[in-house]
Amino acid sequence: MSIENILSLVGGLGLFLYGMTVMSDSIEKAAGAKMRGFLAFFTKNRFIGMLFGMLFCAIVQSSSATTVMVVSFVNAGLMNLVQAAGIIMGANVGTTITSQLVAFNLSQAAPVFLICGVVVTMFCKNQKIKQMGEVIVGFGVLFMGLSLMSGSMEGMKESPFVVNLLSGINNPFLGILIGFVVTAIIQSSSVTVSIVLLMAQQGLLPLWICFYIILGCNIGSCTTALLASVSGNKDAKRAAMIHFLFNVIGTIVIAVLLLVGESWIEAGIRQISGNNVGRCVANAHTFFKVFQLLILFPFAQWLVKLTYLFVPEKGAEKKKEGFQLEYIGPSSVFSPSTAVVEVTKELDRMANLAATNLTRAMNALITLDDQEIQQVYETEKNINYMNHAITNYLVSINQSSLPIDDIKNIGGLFHVVNDIERIGDHAENVADSAVTRKEKNIQFSKEAQSELSKMLDSVIQIMQYSMDMFAKNDRKHLQEILELEDRIDQMERDMQESHVQRLTQNQCTPEAGMIFSDLISGLERVADHATNIAFSILDEEPEDFSGFHTTGNTK
Repeated sequence: MSIENILSLVGGLGLFLYGMTVMSDSIEKAAGAKMRGFLAFFTKNRFIGMLFGMLFCAIVQSSSATTVMVVSFVNAGLMNLVQAAGIIMGANVGTTITSQLVAFNLSQAAPVFLICGVVVTMFCKNQKIKQMGEVIVGFGVLFMGLSLMSGSMEGMKESPFVVNLLSGINNPFLGILIGFVVTAIIQSSSVTVSIVLLMAQQGLLPLWICFYIILGCNIGSCTTALLASVSGNKDAKRAAMIHFLFNVIGTIVIAVLLLVGESWIEAGIRQISGNNVGRCVANAHTFFKVFQLLILFPFAQWLVKLTYLFVPEKGAEKKKEGFQLEYIGPSSVFSPSTAVVEVTKELDRMANLAATNLTRAMNALITLDDQEIQQVYETEKNINYMNHAITNYLVSINQSSLPIDDIKNIGGLFHVVNDIERIGDHAENVADSAVTRKEKNIQFSKEAQSELSKMLDSVIQIMQYSMDMFAKNDRKHLQEILELEDRIDQMERDMQESHVQRLTQNQCTPEAGMIFSDLISGLERVADHATNIAFSILDEEPEDFSGFHTTGNTK
């Protein structure tokens, strides 16, 4: 075997891997957000979820990428394990589309795909169409890599060393081990099966050993999701374990069948494939996966229960010190296609903390409870931590391969985290007022307390509506938000007049009047920030809606 053969093989493998990566990433960028929406919608039924998982993986060309996305959905609480099981099982069948395409030997058409993709990428201004051009480029590069590898393998047939080395793979368990190790390293069963297909076409590997290598590839493909789930929660680990158990159990069953009836299974696949060795390998890959699906899909719920043996509910988890994020960051599963969804979940959690803290601060203002006041300050530290951590995370993911539609939303997310942090600051300001009131023994009239309570109720309501609108991307509360904003503005004006009257009638002290005025101004600004959060999902500006007024975003 010459050095030219080795370089050609390595270069071809590099092109193949690069082409597949470009194609997969470009598809996720161009359609990831829409496909994510379909994924969330179609998982309501396990059978339909399985079919969609099959289609989704066939498009993305990677069961690993699909499974990591599902794991991240489970980690964020957007999908349960039974729903995840259906998609993961379907994805395992969808991934076989790559080997089917390779078996068609489209290498001669690769330059055509390449030049068409380059033209679209260079001269088209529409970002989504350019992204589809990159998909076509990846497709062309992939098949050029296959052509190089195929050519290098022709030369390998003349090398006694290579022939003797490959002929030494005559043990089924050795074949499974090789498939597992190579796939675990490359992180793609599609690539390993494609290489096996080319070697079988060149007569370097007998068909029967290819079957066992394919089985090893099935298990090796689980490593990506397993590694991604290490930092996730227990359900994320269980979702990855579903993928692993599905492939391990299926591999064991098929391996037993091969050991018992290898000759007639091979004969059947040869007959179906027209005795074309390449098609035999591709069809075997598909048949094995479909067989796994047929025998294990009815037991999906049992498979989910089995994961609890490997990841027990009562497993001891170390309690982490300090403030922590739940859905994003180093302790979560990262997938570009779901990153923005997880940020939205984290922002929803941050907003709930801010709303709870505002209510707590207003209660402390009346009760003057030291413990509640200190809890407000501690929660505010957590909100400030989340502000910095989420902002840093948004900066980092803005530089990664996010779907195009998600990239457009990043700017709005920066504003939302800032608005929530400002709401947290207002809660802290209320706590400061509580401290001042306690130190100086400042009294509030019953009328003032009643007015503050009514305004707080309206402010908490607009916050809940706004976060619901933001988190669910749903306009159903838009009219209520607009009406509440107007009502709160009017309440602030009326209450300012009322407190001036109380001052002139000596019903409250100047110190109490100043605190009261600051409080209602602060609550009105909280309503403004809440409205900004709601409008972050809209193309329209607040001014585009008649009857809507805002007084700014300052503290």
